[in-house]
Amino acid sequence: MALTPVVICLSRAGEATAHKVAKSLGAQVHGRESRVDVADAYFPNALDYVRTLFASGTPVIGVCAAGILIRAVAPLLADKTTEPPVVAVSDDGAVVVPLLGGHRGANRLAKQISETLGSVAAVTTAGDIALGFALDEPPVGYRLANPKDAKAVMAAMLNGADARVTGEALFDIPSVEAGKVEICVTEASETGTSERLVYHPQRFALGLGCARNADPQDMWALVEKSLADAGIAQGAIASVNSIDLKADEPAIIAVAKRLNVPFRVFDAAALEAEVPHLKNPSDVVFAEVGCHGVSEAAALAAADATADLVVEKQKTATCTCAIARQSEPIKGQKGRSRGKLSIIGIGPGQHSWRTPEASQLIAEAQELVGYGLYIDLLGPLASGKIRSDFPLGGEEDRCRYALEQAGKGNNVALICSGDAGIYAMGALVFELLDRGPDAHGVTDAAHRVEVISTPGVSALQGAAARAGAPLGHDFCAISLSDLLTPREDIVKRLKAAAEGDFVIAFYNPVSKRRRTLLAEARDILLQYRPADTPVMLASSLGRPEENIRYRNLSDLEVDEVDMLTVVLIGSSHSRLAQLGEGPRMFTPRGYARKIDGDLS
Repeated sequence: MALTPVVICLSRAGEATAHKVAKSLGAQVHGRESRVDVADAYFPNALDYVRTLFASGTPVIGVCAAGILIRAVAPLLADKTTEPPVVAVSDDGAVVVPLLGGHRGANRLAKQISETLGSVAAVTTAGDIALGFALDEPPVGYRLANPKDAKAVMAAMLNGADARVTGEALFDIPSVEAGKVEICVTEASETGTSERLVYHPQRFALGLGCARNADPQDMWALVEKSLADAGIAQGAIASVNSIDLKADEPAIIAVAKRLNVPFRVFDAAALEAEVPHLKNPSDVVFAEVGCHGVSEAAALAAADATADLVVEKQKTATCTCAIARQSEPIKGQKGRSRGKLSIIGIGPGQHSWRTPEASQLIAEAQELVGYGLYIDLLGPLASGKIRSDFPLGGEEDRCRYALEQAGKGNNVALICSGDAGIYAMGALVFELLDRGPDAHGVTDAAHRVEVISTPGVSALQGAAARAGAPLGHDFCAISLSDLLTPREDIVKRLKAAAEGDFVIAFYNPVSKRRRTLLAEARDILLQYRPADTPVMLASSLGRPEENIRYRNLSDLEVDEVDMLTVVLIGSSHSRLAQLGEGPRMFTPRGYARKIDGDLS
């Protein structure tokens, strides 16, 4: 999924240029606080801000010195095949320089911006300079079958080799019959080499239908055979399509993933509109799903008015397949996406503790759902997105809303602090999906969405890192909130953890109304471990107001703990090491005993 670029502006000198660039791209301008008058969002620190956008996969266009952008993203550079474009534009707009991602859109962006500004695009990529195009970045609607060979073919052409062009002319290349390299554009399945690049025009839409829980291998075998019999390359398929009732069908989802194309769905009314063009309409299918055909109708619905069925419905006992071809490559997708819910833990607070995968899922989302404070912590990634804030205590409403919005075909991110699977919304999402209609579950449409869980840095991990290594041996986590867990169950777990001598992380230690369980937990633990057992109190982790302090277990007071505090109780073996920067808490794993045993 290509993300919309963000235009970064650092001074009033570049403000007019930034807005002109943003308008031409349909992008937002994000400006430096107190230095830019008008922007869609503001930030205090340019390096952190650009780094966050880059880590999320968002293309960055900086109206500023190129060195600022380079210093911002330098620590994150690792894989040029996945990094987003970064483009620098001078304040006066006279020069546009693609810095990173030349063949992943930066060169194209630079040329588009320079045309808007009437300036110079300082493209430095060798192929673009010598040839005027990049062989590994074909026009929209075409797919390069062997991208790994593009570098070798480009190098040969840069060294003077002629090219033989077969099929349509995709690039402005003179065709020489005896050329050393070949540029082949074909709908058929052809083999590429280090001297032959094969491009497929994506003129074909694949329509699929199946019985519930059909065998994915059976479906793939049918698709492979249908394509082979028709002489159509897998790379020439632009999309996989079906009825919306099949949005969660594993066999169809698997085909879309194997072909690496979008999976689009249509409602019964949209498919029924294709009845005049169907080769095999079925009253049986109509009685079952409300339209006279699924595979043929879905293939046709995904293409334009010029489309014909080049492969009529093929079927096995459980699967159907059809293929439509339109006259020009398919560049825009019809129907709607399946719908996606990403359950995201953003860590305790600071952006550097957020995983790149989490940042990317947030950047791709259309709507953000969560407790307002957590969404605010996202900074630039929340800018310009639909956001639905829910208060504390509205957890089930929050998760239900996120699922139902995804069920409409939207890409939704459910934002949690820490790790979403640890005392957060992950479990509740799956509980709602597991409930039946009589148990206040969610709609059928919400059941068909793609659900992704991504790990986050949990509060206990953040606290432990600040402490040193208190979780170096066996540990557990216990929530002291009795809103959802009976108090007697909490006390039973406290006694078991105390007797087992676990290091314990207390979540939800107190609230305005809950003030006694933490004191009771302290007293239970004192029956099993020394009074001077170290306790760490970590408040507002990863935020400017972060506060870390240590106490002895016997001195733990409820009044110095609040809802934003993680309480780490050491085991009987946990200790504090006194270092120059202050005490650090750790729990030995037993290496000293092992060494003593080896020496004895």
